[in-house]
Amino acid sequence: MVTKLSHTALFVTDQDKAYDFYVNKLGFTVRTDAKMQNGFRWLTVSPPQQDIEIALLSPLHEGMNYDEQTKKAFKMLLEKNALGAGVLFTPDCYATYEELKLKGVAFKSEPKEQFYGIEAVVTDSCGNWFSMTQPKDI
Repeated sequence: MVTKLSHTALFVTDQDKAYDFYVNKLGFTVRTDAKMQNGFRWLTVSPPQQDIEIALLSPLHEGMNYDEQTKKAFKMLLEKNALGAGVLFTPDCYATYEELKLKGVAFKSEPKEQFYGIEAVVTDSCGNWFSMTQPKDI
C-alpha cells in the first residue's frame, strides 16, 4: 500500500540557479546534494515544514531515458517559462510577495483576489512557475 509521496521532480535549466532560488530565496532545506557515479548531480530540496523532497533535475542530462526530441521540447518549454509546477502555500500572500521581491524573485503577476484566495504567480528563474496562494479560509 502506498502511504505518501516522498519525492517529486522539477526540470530546471540550471541546478545552481535553482539551488539559489529554492534555498536562498524561498528558504527551502537541502536534503541531498551529491554526485552520482555517472557525474549527475542529485539535488533535492524541501520546504522547511514538509517531508517531501523536490528533485531539481536538469532536462539535458545524459543517461536520462528521453530521446533528443523530448529533451529539446523540455528545454524549449523551460526557456519560455511555460511549465507550471504547482502551488506554494503562504499564510500572507501580500507580505510574502514583498519579501520575495526584495530578494530579486520574479513574478508573472502581483497578488490578486481570486475565488480560492489571494494569488501571485512566481517564477523560479529556471523555467517553472508556481501559484503562490493564500487560501481563502486563512
